[in-house]
Amino acid sequence: MDRARSIRIQVPRWVQLVALPLALLLLWAVAGAVRHILFLFLVALLIALLLNPLVRGLGKVWIPRGAAIALVYLGFAAAVVVAIVLLGTIVVQQTRTASHRVDHYFTVKAGTPPQTGAEHDLARLQLWLNRNHLSSIHIEERGDKFLHQVGLNDVRKYTARALDWAEGAGVAVVTLLFDGFLIVVVSIYMLLDIQRWSDRINRRFPPRHGDDPGLIGRMEQAIASYVRGQLLLSLIIGVSTGIGIYILGVVGAMPHGEKYAVAFGAWAGITELIPYIGPWLGAIPPVLYALVQGGPLSALWVALLFLGIQQFEGHVVVPNVMGRSLRLHPLLVIFGLLAGGEIYGFAGILVALPLLAAGRAAYEFFQERVEMEPWSDGHALTDVGVELE
Repeated sequence: MDRARSIRIQVPRWVQLVALPLALLLLWAVAGAVRHILFLFLVALLIALLLNPLVRGLGKVWIPRGAAIALVYLGFAAAVVVAIVLLGTIVVQQTRTASHRVDHYFTVKAGTPPQTGAEHDLARLQLWLNRNHLSSIHIEERGDKFLHQVGLNDVRKYTARALDWAEGAGVAVVTLLFDGFLIVVVSIYMLLDIQRWSDRINRRFPPRHGDDPGLIGRMEQAIASYVRGQLLLSLIIGVSTGIGIYILGVVGAMPHGEKYAVAFGAWAGITELIPYIGPWLGAIPPVLYALVQGGPLSALWVALLFLGIQQFEGHVVVPNVMGRSLRLHPLLVIFGLLAGGEIYGFAGILVALPLLAAGRAAYEFFQERVEMEPWSDGHALTDVGVELE
């Protein structure tokens, strides 16, 4: 019998029948009562597991663990602050510009006779229909009627709302500072004690071989693998989007696309961090911009660009990048995302996949070391003869 088998724990049948169901029900009730606090602690645990390899690496160069944690957190906080400032600046500026362009498109009249941009495009579309023997389609008349029914004030109202939302986004972030502060404090305490926890677990469940990192190490590797895969995926999609929009701008398919290629590419890369709905969110601003600035044909070219990128992502990038990172069945991924959204909304969706990756690592660790007592007594079944009348 090898060492790995000698430390296997067998769960008795009465525990399986009584204690485990009661413990699960109690855990579910407590988790529901302290859902917000539990979520903060789980996020703190993810951060601690992500940063612990850096802290351990600094400890190898004779830096005390407390000082190493301080250095890592200073760098981590600086990176987060810079990312938030850059993202906030880009979002506010681009939203402000887009709002002004939309407002100008629907409200400002120019030329002879005076027409807004929307009215001018409707007239051009109607002219094209007439030239192609489709004059029975009175799109200009219906479009003008719609614009006058909606009213210019409604356009100004909605563009003003979009601008107010963008400018208020920075203020909304302040409301998250308290939770962020708690997460930082809790994760610091976890980082201070995580090596002690790892040593205790390794004493109770010794590594199976020299390369076995133990429970904490496996969870760290799972989260690090997920983060690397997600960042690589976002980088590929962001660069592809930026290059595609730049090319469309250069050839004239998307007016001034080359000026906004970096912004739209960065937006696509950032939204790619959001599972499933991220690619669609990344496509909305460029398509709307192309529709306002270049008309339906320009918007169609941009939509085709994103459709091609999404096909490339789904058939080439994701299977080769994320498939190796998560090692999770697609049904489990979908369930985790839906459950995360149902339990904690958008934030739950963001942390669902790294939690699943860490949970899989923990499950594999204990599966190797814990077994359930079989319900059969091990004796062979006795054949009973039955006479049929």
